[in-house]
Parts: sequence; structure tokens; C-alpha cells
Amino acid sequence: MALPKLNTPQYDLELPSTGGKIKYRPFLVKEQKLLMMAQESENEDQIANTITSIIDSCTDGQLNAKQLPIFDVEYIFLQLRSKSVGETSNIKVLCPDDGKTYVEKIIKLDEIDVHMTADHTNIVELTDKIKILMKYPVMGDMKGIDISAGLDGTFGLISKCVHEIHDGDTVHSRIDMSDKELDEFIDTLTSNQFEQVMNFFNTMPKLRHSISVTNPKTKKKGEVMLEGLQSFLG
Repeated sequence: MALPKLNTPQYDLELPSTGGKIKYRPFLVKEQKLLMMAQESENEDQIANTITSIIDSCTDGQLNAKQLPIFDVEYIFLQLRSKSVGETSNIKVLCPDDGKTYVEKIIKLDEIDVHMTADHTNIVELTDKIKILMKYPVMGDMKGIDISAGLDGTFGLISKCVHEIHDGDTVHSRIDMSDKELDEFIDTLTSNQFEQVMNFFNTMPKLRHSISVTNPKTKKKGEVMLEGLQSFLG
């Protein structure tokens, strides 16, 4: 006799990048096992691949998570985590007044949202004629990119995220540029122009949430801004 099949609840979610509506289900025990194995491996590529695979499964093919902006992926996964494991997360937060004391805080995952800086734009005006149109990094763009590696990592990410370069009425699409051509173009940027490009990354949408903390040693209160998926998973 066949065992009964369990009904899995479905929920609605709005994508931060487009406002489009999708349906999703919580991840199941088999998917939670895969996630635990990936986390135990401490391999960032394996963790990223597992997260995108789980998102694809839990949205029943509505999405290709590898092609979504990273902030979409992080937001969706946080909603999955909330409905699958629990709606709160116990995290450790560093007190800002002394920079060494940690306190435990419980945060509600459904209160975490994607925020965009008011002056954010994906158009970088280099000169009166020349501008760059940037695209948001997707999970695949981060493969092989080590941001902690200084300029090499930064240049690699910029190269992945250039969508078009406009020179007056002439449009150069990224698909038509060689990596060498683009690297040489980036090398000719002034320091001010390079900062303008970096401002795209610094102000782009991110998972952000501000929490109040009180240092148990100094009794001083402070605000801590949490950013990125790992900050909310404990």
C-alpha cells in the first residue's frame, strides 16, 4: 500500500527587483539536508549552488535563480528560511561602542527587507558623451571573484557587471567586447570616475535591517546596521 502524500503550503512573494509576484513553498527535509551538507563543506561555490537550486525547486520552475540579482536571491532564501525553519533567528551582534562585546539578539525574519539608497542609479556618467550602463551582479558573477583580494577582485566584479558603454549615439554591448578591451577601458578611468563606478555597488539594493543593542558591560546603547544574508542566519 502506497504511503500518503503530504500537502505542502504555498505562499506569495514579491520580487524586490521587478515587483513581480511568485508563489513558493517551504523547503523540505531533503533540501534542508543538502543545505546542511553545503554549509558543512564551507565551500562558497557549493553553498551558492545549493541555495539557487533550492530556490528553483521551491518556486516550481518559475525562476532561474542563477540569473537573478544577488539581493533577490538573498531575499527569497530568507523568506524560504522563515517558512521552513522558523520565523525568527538568534544572532550575535557586535556592540559598536567597544567593538569587542557581542550580544545575542532575536530578529524576526519577516521584518527584513531589501533597501535601496535614494541616489542609486545604474547609469555612470563618465563624461558628457561617455556613460556606462551597469547590471546587478548575479550569483554566477561571483564565481572566481574574491572581493577581499583588493583591486583584482574589484576589477573582476566591475567587468562582470558592465552591460553597455555609450559613446554619444554609439552603443557598445558587453557581448561585443573582449575581456582585454574592457580591462583596458577600465584602466583608463580617473580615480573620480572609478569611484563613480564603485558607487553603483555601494548603493545598490541590499538586505538591510537596523537593530538596537545595549552593551551589557558599558550599558551604552547603539544602532547596528545588518547587511547581507549571512548577517541574519546566525
